[in-house]
Amino acid sequence: MHLVIIGNGAAGVSAAFRVREQDPDCRITMISGESRYHFSRPALMYIFMGHMSYQNTKPYEDRVWEERKITLVRDWVTGVDVDKKQLSLHNGKPLAYDKLLIATGSKPNKFGWPGQDLHGVQGLWGLPDLKMLYDNCQSAKRAVIVGGGLIGIELAEMLHSRGIKVTILVREKSYWDNVLNAEESQLVNEVIRENHLDLRLETELDSILDDGHNRVRAIRTKDGEEVTCEIVGLTAGVSPNVDLAKASGLETGRGLLVNWKLETKHQDIYAAGDCAEIETPEGQRNVIQQVWYTGKMQGEVVGDAICGKDRSYELVTWYNSAKFFDLEYQTYGRVNMRVKNEQNLYWQHPSAKKSLRIVHTEDEGVIGYQTMGIRSRHRVCQKWIEEQRSVEYVLEHLAEANFDPEFFPRYESEIRLALAKGLSLSEGGA
Repeated sequence: MHLVIIGNGAAGVSAAFRVREQDPDCRITMISGESRYHFSRPALMYIFMGHMSYQNTKPYEDRVWEERKITLVRDWVTGVDVDKKQLSLHNGKPLAYDKLLIATGSKPNKFGWPGQDLHGVQGLWGLPDLKMLYDNCQSAKRAVIVGGGLIGIELAEMLHSRGIKVTILVREKSYWDNVLNAEESQLVNEVIRENHLDLRLETELDSILDDGHNRVRAIRTKDGEEVTCEIVGLTAGVSPNVDLAKASGLETGRGLLVNWKLETKHQDIYAAGDCAEIETPEGQRNVIQQVWYTGKMQGEVVGDAICGKDRSYELVTWYNSAKFFDLEYQTYGRVNMRVKNEQNLYWQHPSAKKSLRIVHTEDEGVIGYQTMGIRSRHRVCQKWIEEQRSVEYVLEHLAEANFDPEFFPRYESEIRLALAKGLSLSEGGA
């Protein structure tokens, strides 16, 4: 059997390793035009800021691929011939496959803004974006970032570290308030402004202006204001990268449509990771998951499916983590999802940027746990939610979740006392 994998991210690599564990004779080929070797995409920020080298962002030594008999091809796939079971490559000869895994990931959103393709306008998603950013920063004094998510704040910090003045345009009333509750979102607003960034809320991009030489000179907001800049960062979210799938006639919705075994509707073609859209029963919203750990999990499941095992992907307790400059953020379960009859217990330090939110219902116990500025133990928080522990139990065992270093201040007693008295209780998600 010849397995070809398009994409070398978390999903593709996990699938390749899973197949190799079970089938020592399978011929495995991985194709990526971006890079020869798998690297950690979230580490782009640290390469740019000098905290890590590119070599150190590769989770595996280069020799691993030869040792596991995985052939790496540096090229772009331009087409999939389903009938012939063959791929067209940009530089190489056509490549035949027996089974095909499409793991092409995500791509930054663009919404047809005038000027969005000018020089100096870019996203932050891959190695080409990083190279472009190095070039764009050479003579830049000011940048505008469009979008209020995690990639936007990373790009802002990267540019800020180079002494470039940064303006952030956010169409919402508060930073990332479509994900964060009002209190946590306000903490992020404060951190951004304390780091001397120009945060403009309820402000939308109208167009990007040309300097007459096909390069950005400014942006114009929908209010008619112009902001001079040499760099525009487009970070208004991502969407499944299904350009190849669509061009090849594969069935897509928002993503490449698959079942819970990650099989497409075409024989011997699978999809996993950010590009996959799992179809659900009628009336339910299809599932697209676009974080590192879900890509890894889907890769393992599809690896089993490729090897003939009867295994389906299962949703697990949601979690995510990030940093807003020095403000650490962790979330587990269902937070700010407006669950019926939910109650929120919220504690915030009176002076430091530290907070804890516990979401619970009478029937399910604790369903969500979120911290700002406090590190929590993943397995403990996940276990509380999966075991449907009561909020009283969680308050009593708060210390078990603390993951801060030994000499960091501890707040469990203060939090327990405040929340037990209902001092910051809000109904239905504040």
